[in-house]
Amino acid sequence: MATETLTAVATTPDAGPRRRRGGIRSNETLAGWLFVAPVIVILGLFLLLPILMALWVSLTDWNGQGSPFTGDVPFVGADNYTRLFAEDGLARRDFMTSIRNNIYYVAIVVPAQTVLALGLALVVNNRMLKGKSFFRSAFYFPSVTSSVAISVVFLFLFANSGAVNALLGFFGIDGPEWFADSRGVLHLLFGAVGVDSPPAALTDGGPFGLTWWDWLAGPSVAMVSIITLVVWTTSGTFMLMFLAGLQNVPVTLDEASTLDGASRWQRFRYVTLPLLRPTTFLVLTLGMIGSWQVFDQVYVMSQGDPAKTTLTPAYLSYRTAFRDFDYGSGAAISFVLFLIIIVLTLIQRRVLAERDTDRPRRGWRRRRVPERS
Repeated sequence: MATETLTAVATTPDAGPRRRRGGIRSNETLAGWLFVAPVIVILGLFLLLPILMALWVSLTDWNGQGSPFTGDVPFVGADNYTRLFAEDGLARRDFMTSIRNNIYYVAIVVPAQTVLALGLALVVNNRMLKGKSFFRSAFYFPSVTSSVAISVVFLFLFANSGAVNALLGFFGIDGPEWFADSRGVLHLLFGAVGVDSPPAALTDGGPFGLTWWDWLAGPSVAMVSIITLVVWTTSGTFMLMFLAGLQNVPVTLDEASTLDGASRWQRFRYVTLPLLRPTTFLVLTLGMIGSWQVFDQVYVMSQGDPAKTTLTPAYLSYRTAFRDFDYGSGAAISFVLFLIIIVLTLIQRRVLAERDTDRPRRGWRRRRVPERS
């Protein structure tokens, strides 16, 4: 009888000791939040809060005097954004000119610096190369040099009597006035083949306040000098990224493809490049973001001149806010630039995304194998 009573008490659900809910896991979660709380507070205070404040400024007509969060500042809503796209005027023309300039800038800089960085990485990754440390340091050195200092040096190189024009004169070529000629490179090429005046069809109209002839101008010779500077200074950083990716390529794959009779180009095309896809995506993404945010080279070398052919959205945002004291429009330009970068990054990620080869195609069903009895 006593044994049955003890058994009943022992098997009763409520008789045993109760566990605390959460246990060790809850303590770990609480400790994790305590550790990351300072970082969250710092990021929220110095990153998220200024972004929200700038977003509010873009909806007002603040001129920089006083606080933008008082009732004295006029609230204009989306007028600062509509002036950039829908209303005819100087604001839309300058913004679209900066977008045109930056499109040509990105279209040249991103492929050029990517190809150059990959080529340099292949050179310094060669096992037969002697002095690898020297070449890696030499190729990477421009990336760690002050962009302002290099911009000043390039101003002297591309001056009318600078080293670049002297080198061109050695080959019998009259160098251009790099920072005084506002003609685009494509317009210069059209003039070389006899097209001096634009066709009427390209001057009658065009999107966003610019004629089709303006959109087809190409980068100016001043922008070409800035492009040369940026490609030279950024390729070293991306070279290190490609070099890290190349060193992660298994040597056995390269040796197996060599035994199969693949040439050097075939090994690079079908073995190395597919394995460098994540690195290539990183390089292209960082290059595109940096290209759309170009500012310091333009500020030091040209400040948007000649004739606004080196004007970029980042520099236009600075000039509108801190020189024209139109902080609302300047903040609106920065947020439009932010959206452009986000959209292009998502498109680039979708284009370069690895396709899942193991996933069955639509309409294809895996045949069930009958089990053996």
